[in-house]
Amino acid sequence: MDPWQRIVKLDSLDSTNDYVSGLLKKTKPEEGSIYSSLFQSAGKGLGQNEWESEKGKNLLFSLILYPSFLPVEDQFLISKVVSLGIANYIQAKTNHIKIKWPNDIYYKNEKIAGILIENSIKGSDLNSSIIGVGFNLNQAEFKSDAPNPISLHHITKKSYSIDQELVKIRNNIRFFYDKLRAGKFEEINREYLKCLYRYNEVHKFKTDNKIFKAKITGINKYGHLQLTTENNEVLEYGFKETEFVI
Repeated sequence: MDPWQRIVKLDSLDSTNDYVSGLLKKTKPEEGSIYSSLFQSAGKGLGQNEWESEKGKNLLFSLILYPSFLPVEDQFLISKVVSLGIANYIQAKTNHIKIKWPNDIYYKNEKIAGILIENSIKGSDLNSSIIGVGFNLNQAEFKSDAPNPISLHHITKKSYSIDQELVKIRNNIRFFYDKLRAGKFEEINREYLKCLYRYNEVHKFKTDNKIFKAKITGINKYGHLQLTTENNEVLEYGFKETEFVI
């Protein structure tokens, strides 16, 4: 059996990433295995952020990868291929889908999916990657104070099968992951920039309570955002060091 066909369905968890992290301490599930839950009581986003999801309405899952072929300094490529896979899946259903650096999927100016990747390192290489995904599939109402959530149901006015859509997303992620395994880094980087939210457009950013105008002109190999200001100054920011003003 192809290990990428393995999907373990669970009813409720604190967090699928935490569950998989615990598994990896005791065993080694095959690459491509997915652990999916109908509900998360403590779904996680980047940093201290939480992920709101009504039970049974959305896709909440973690995918296990073993990208030992990648040097540690290239680990942001994992984020790129996962983001591209999810974006590509949605683009088959609607337009205006972009990847908002570093790990969100946007429809216009609203967030439809979030990704949390937790890598473990062995020596100078990656040992394992836990890919946590929260995808707003069928949820019609959001009650948290998250500023801009939207679901695929909102956009298309359709309802979706969680099981069927999870398989489609997995297949799309695998398509881009296979490109990564084949060493097609340039192609991945090119596709990522094409899909990047607000790429090469002048917009406002906020750093240290100071707002300034700049355009995104690239992402360096470490995943840092590269901005060019109106004075042609090139700035680089890591995660949480700057924020978009929407």
